[in-house]
Amino acid sequence: MYEDGVRGNLTQEIEPKWYVVHTHSGYENKVASNIEKVVRAHGLSDFVREVFIPTQVVSEIKNNETREVEKKVFPGYLLIKMVLNNDTWYAMRNIKGCTGFVGASTKPIPLTDDEVKKFGANREKIIEVSYKVGDSVQIMSGPLEDLIGTVTKLDKQNNCVSVVVSMFGRETPVELELNQVKALG
Repeated sequence: MYEDGVRGNLTQEIEPKWYVVHTHSGYENKVASNIEKVVRAHGLSDFVREVFIPTQVVSEIKNNETREVEKKVFPGYLLIKMVLNNDTWYAMRNIKGCTGFVGASTKPIPLTDDEVKKFGANREKIIEVSYKVGDSVQIMSGPLEDLIGTVTKLDKQNNCVSVVVSMFGRETPVELELNQVKALG
């Protein structure tokens, strides 16, 4: 159908595969919406099956309050499950905000099954805090409440922070949950 440039060189695929599309950072949702509109308008729904923006739920602890927010795993990228042919290639490349596919400039590289599983099924919960190793913190709860200490280790995966506090004239390391301490200042 298309004779010019790269589009004429694509081989016809039968099965849809997952591809990574590069977008302008911060425009992932807009590009996904534009893709869905173009697919409907051009009758490509048999070829473009799904658009997916990998996200994860992150717990943020600020001022001793925990809130969960959804953040993009790969800002500036989204995944699309489609049959790669001349029509879909042309349609995706001409969507406003889409800067191209990941892969060779002449042909995108599909993701492996393992990569797709990681992006879709691996929704790890990560906790973000407003302090880091070396910061002074105040203990907000437990038997050591109101003591001031210094963070020596952060283990977000296990919801744990190690803090050195001064007790009985000596430095004592204590292990606490992340939400039991808050940054000073």
